[in-house]
Amino acid sequence: MPLFSFEGRAPTVSPGAWIAPTATLVGDVRVEAEASIWYGAVLRADFGPILVRRGANVQDGSVLHGGRDPVTEVGEGVTIGHLCVVHGAVVHTEALIGNGATVLDGAIVGPRALVAAGATVPPGMEIPEGMLAVGVPARLAGPVTGGAGQWVAANPRVYRELARRHAAGVFPVPEPGQQ
Repeated sequence: MPLFSFEGRAPTVSPGAWIAPTATLVGDVRVEAEASIWYGAVLRADFGPILVRRGANVQDGSVLHGGRDPVTEVGEGVTIGHLCVVHGAVVHTEALIGNGATVLDGAIVGPRALVAAGATVPPGMEIPEGMLAVGVPARLAGPVTGGAGQWVAANPRVYRELARRHAAGVFPVPEPGQQ
């Protein structure tokens, strides 16, 4: 996994976390136990630190960039879906950021909230606990219920298990002609 120090600050990864071999962590990035950072994700903490709390998952192709505020935080059990951008924001416990969504500077996503796929949470917006945010720019659409609520609740466990499977079962394959 590519880990890079920047101006004397290096990533810190718990031995209990899983980082995909193609994920890139730069600068003051801290990843706690049981968290997972997936293929092609980039976490760049040069303006400010990034903290990925216990059991959170940052999925394939997502980009997290530390903002100028004290910390960009991905809370315990949070899911950052595929191809998301989180820039200088705080995402609280077990919230889910849907595929392709963007969460911008100073935004706060409450516990167990859901940002719909493709939504853009503008700078400074606060999404209350358990609420669904949709659209560009995001607007509140009511509480997270039904199947969406079940997915928000189940996803942290599903991704912790999937990370364990990848940690135990992913191996490089020789390129054609290099065998």
